[in-house]
Amino acid sequence: MEYKDTLLMPKTEFPMRGNLPNREPDMQNKWDEMNIYEKVQQRTKGRSLFVLHDGPPYANGDIHMGHALNKVLKDIIVRYKSMSGYHAPYVPGWDTHGLPIETALTKNKKVKRKEMSVADFRKLCEEYALEQINRQREQFKRLGVRGDWENPYITLNKEYEAQQIKVFGEMAKKGYIYKGLKPVYWSPSSESALAEAEIEYHDKRSPSIYVAFPIKDGKGVLEGDEKIVIWTTTPWTIPANLGITVHPDLEYSVVQVEQDKFVVASGLLETLVNELEWNNNYKVVKTFKGDQLENVVATHPIYDRDSLVMCGEHVTLDAGTGCVHTAPGHGEDDYIVGQKYNLDVLCPVDDKGVMTSEAEGFEGLFYDEANKPITEKLTEVGALLKLSFITHSYPHDWRTKKPVIFRATAQWFASIKDFREELLQAIKEVEWIPTWGETRLYNMVRDRGDWCISRQRAWGVPIPIFYGEDGEPIITDETIDHVSALFREHGSNIWFEWETEKLLPEGFTSSHSPNGKFTREMDIMDVWFDSGSSHQAVLVERDDLQRPADLYLEGSDQYRGWFNSSLSTSVAVSGKAPYKGVLSHGFALDGEGRKMSKSLGNVVVPNDVMKQLGADILRLWVASVDYQADVRVSDNILKQVSEVYRKIRNTFRFLLGNLNGFDPKTDAVSIEDLPELDKYMLVKLHDVIGKVNKAYEQYQFSNVYHALNNFCTVELSSFYMDVAKDTLYIDAPNSHARRSIQTVMYETVVALAKLVSPILSHTADEVWPHIPGSEGESVQLTDMPNAETFTNVEDLVQKWDHLMNVRNDVLKALENARNEKKIGKSLTAQIALYPTKNLMTILENVDLQKLFIVSQATIAGEKVTAPEQADIYNELAIVVEKAEGKTCERCWVVSKTVGENEDHPTLCTSCATIVTEHYSG
Repeated sequence: MEYKDTLLMPKTEFPMRGNLPNREPDMQNKWDEMNIYEKVQQRTKGRSLFVLHDGPPYANGDIHMGHALNKVLKDIIVRYKSMSGYHAPYVPGWDTHGLPIETALTKNKKVKRKEMSVADFRKLCEEYALEQINRQREQFKRLGVRGDWENPYITLNKEYEAQQIKVFGEMAKKGYIYKGLKPVYWSPSSESALAEAEIEYHDKRSPSIYVAFPIKDGKGVLEGDEKIVIWTTTPWTIPANLGITVHPDLEYSVVQVEQDKFVVASGLLETLVNELEWNNNYKVVKTFKGDQLENVVATHPIYDRDSLVMCGEHVTLDAGTGCVHTAPGHGEDDYIVGQKYNLDVLCPVDDKGVMTSEAEGFEGLFYDEANKPITEKLTEVGALLKLSFITHSYPHDWRTKKPVIFRATAQWFASIKDFREELLQAIKEVEWIPTWGETRLYNMVRDRGDWCISRQRAWGVPIPIFYGEDGEPIITDETIDHVSALFREHGSNIWFEWETEKLLPEGFTSSHSPNGKFTREMDIMDVWFDSGSSHQAVLVERDDLQRPADLYLEGSDQYRGWFNSSLSTSVAVSGKAPYKGVLSHGFALDGEGRKMSKSLGNVVVPNDVMKQLGADILRLWVASVDYQADVRVSDNILKQVSEVYRKIRNTFRFLLGNLNGFDPKTDAVSIEDLPELDKYMLVKLHDVIGKVNKAYEQYQFSNVYHALNNFCTVELSSFYMDVAKDTLYIDAPNSHARRSIQTVMYETVVALAKLVSPILSHTADEVWPHIPGSEGESVQLTDMPNAETFTNVEDLVQKWDHLMNVRNDVLKALENARNEKKIGKSLTAQIALYPTKNLMTILENVDLQKLFIVSQATIAGEKVTAPEQADIYNELAIVVEKAEGKTCERCWVVSKTVGENEDHPTLCTSCATIVTEHYSG
């Protein structure tokens, strides 16, 4: 007989190598065939609803690591919730309107926008957007993200647009929508107004000028030979100057410099002396409070017109002169103070950023190009005191990356100020993770101006407003309901295809149009109004969802984006926030903490990672990082994650291999009958179950990652599976000791497959059918294990925790002996232990040979009696020597009993007995 044939070595069809890039697509095809999303929904129907509402990514281009981070985080949460007592639908969405798609068509596709109708151009935009959606959908599915991919929400869909019109109408009904001529962020490169959320800041080099405005009427405070000094970094706005603003409570000085007298804030005098190189050739003639300057009239340095001195609280001593150049058509503070003093709103710049005839002498110049001739003109008239250049942070269009300007135009606004207190109260009622998110959004809303919602573009949802013959805007319940119904049936393109009369309710009349003639607004809505309406267009529209959602989860940039616009529209129409909780994550950076960019060559592409390593490696990386801060990813980091994956996979393989022939229905051992070590491991397993479930509940996925990794590598691989091998391979197939270990391993592999399923979704489903007695087509159709609380196990746990530490000391001693060439493998060793009295009591009833995986182990005496050659540790001394006897051909233990059985002369008596009783004959 070949004795190796009697060894119960692991047997499993579960492959050692993951080969994830090839195996995962097969798994995903299987999920599609079985319609796994629908099966999960059917299984959990009737449970408490948990809605994670998907913030829509923009439909343009391949997904990047930020997308992967975001979508995997959402998928982990939804998968966990559906396995822990909830009904958790996931409806993915896409944001489809806006400038990038227009740009992609005109630049990349060479579409000649000006040579076609708006309606035809919009049709091309829609086709392009849908192409991008299909492209991204496949990539998100390749990540293993489970969702209602066949029925996503798309902001260009008819029903979505219809609901968006309803949101607009409800806000208009409450008086929150108005049209005003006021300065807004204007992008000459996009030829459109922008909202704050569409602004990003980059460094820009700008001219810095100090300009003197002569006094025309000093109101008894200033003399005619005195001049007020202003400072600006936008010389191109000088033609639009209508006033100068001072702070009513600041002190101002008249400073004589040779023959000139200048008015500046006293608090900035020391700085200005250096900046304007007045040196010691100056003296303060007089001082006074700012409010004394109110209504003083200065003269514009270039044009024959007045510049009124006004008082405003926005004036500071942070920079400049304390006398602020005020152009109501080019700044929010300027506009506000100008309205107070009844100034006009002068804006001599057109949609393309070109100076108009109102900027006499500079018309036809692009605003930035006008800086030089304007400063030259100021020099010519003797008004320019100094010209220099500074580099400062300046607002840019987030799409075109080019500078924006403040420009007064007639725009549609949502009046945030009218319901700001409701917004601030709603923020307090939301759970914010991390907690600083509450403060961040609260401060943004508190300081936010009214929201400019109109855009001068073609690709978007039109603003549903009609105009009467007298120019008055018409927004009524009747027109809103009618337009909403038309959009639901035909889509919004009809706004640009049909005559105005066809868009109005049949027989519609208005006092503003005695002749029955109407026109319509041609501006579209800000794309943030589109996506911000999703609580109505998705959560309310769909039967399987509800408002408020339980959770919104997006990147931290969405505090000024989607979190903000969603809150504004939801509170406006429903009085409540659209979300109960908001969870934000950081940005994906390279391995050195730098932003990824093609120019640096440091971009990690999700599609490439999945082709090389597999989606589960990417998913495990997401779980491993502290995602609430910025996260790093690189080839080296992914290799480290791959190593952790390999350990987890090997753990599964070992457990499955040693469950060959085990039937949990007939072979499982009750917990009462388990030996101490096995019972200890079962307790440890349930400790991990408790920790992992808690971590999932708190969205602390790195804690899940570390708990599972440590359990697999420390408790299981380095300890239990190592100690158990002898029993599993050597003992009789149905021995109580072996069945006990298999029982624990069965409970462990079932629990682990479920616990890793939200993260390693492909691997868990690959493991599931290999588990003896597993039921159902997928682990996704099961529930998370619950942590059991065992009674009267405190002493047991304390004892075996203690033994784990002792075992570490023994392994060190064996390693030392191996390094000194005293022994080979640990089974070639015999050890003599010299423990303390307390430890001796613990060790006396333990199978030391199996615990330490040596051939012979004895307690030789107390620690104080240990010989000099012993390795000394905290609680025991250890002497390691070569084991005496021969090596058993079956169990590899060195034993003096080898050969005692004549029928099996190469076996120890233990193996000879097992072979005789179970394999002979």
